[in-house]
Amino acid sequence: MLGEALRGRRAGVVVVTKFGEDPIPDQEDPLALDARVVGRKCEASLRRLGFECIDLYLLHRRDYALEQAPALMQALKDLVRAGKIRYYGWSTDDVERARLFARGEHCIAIEHRLNVFNDNAAMLDLCREQDLASLNRVPLLMGVLTGRWSSETKLEESDPRAQWFEHEGFLKVLACAQEIEPYLARDGRSCVQGALGWIWARSPLTIPLPGFRNMEQMQELAQARQFGPLPLEVMQAIAERVKSA
Repeated sequence: MLGEALRGRRAGVVVVTKFGEDPIPDQEDPLALDARVVGRKCEASLRRLGFECIDLYLLHRRDYALEQAPALMQALKDLVRAGKIRYYGWSTDDVERARLFARGEHCIAIEHRLNVFNDNAAMLDLCREQDLASLNRVPLLMGVLTGRWSSETKLEESDPRAQWFEHEGFLKVLACAQEIEPYLARDGRSCVQGALGWIWARSPLTIPLPGFRNMEQMQELAQARQFGPLPLEVMQAIAERVKSA
């Protein structure tokens, strides 16, 4: 779908995709990654996209063994030399793993969890030190920071998300999210736009990666940029309330 949408519109668009989490059939270790497997995965993505080169290729194994990472980095370096990818990075919340990958000449980004309730100051420090882009997954905490859920929310038993509401910790986060809504929605922002503004205020290197289901949601996300980062005093007020939650 992405390849079809970008056909004839490739200029000026940065395309990022991941590899490593989907198992390879008929393999002794279905999650093993070596140069051959990584090459196969890259070629498959290029074929599906209809591209000659991927801008940013992310390892999607957050727990990938550190001792095996150097060999994987060499495989990615070979893909850069072959013109199959331009840059690479790692999707991980572990700073040690990210630091190892950051040694690579063509490593330019780390994807990690970052939102109002899941900060990662050490990773942001690393991104600043190594001049890496900080790509932020779950920036809206699976709907918690959109106002979608409340303690009264009722989901079908077959919905796996129904289990969230059985945990006291999740309910506390929901209650805190409702408490900080007025701070996120300062200056005419929506809560969603405020949640993105919080991320931008944490570091100028951050690039939140929110999902959307329709054009209205997409437009709301795109318009968040006009507000920019949250002001310092708002960030401090939010921090105090999250800390006490």
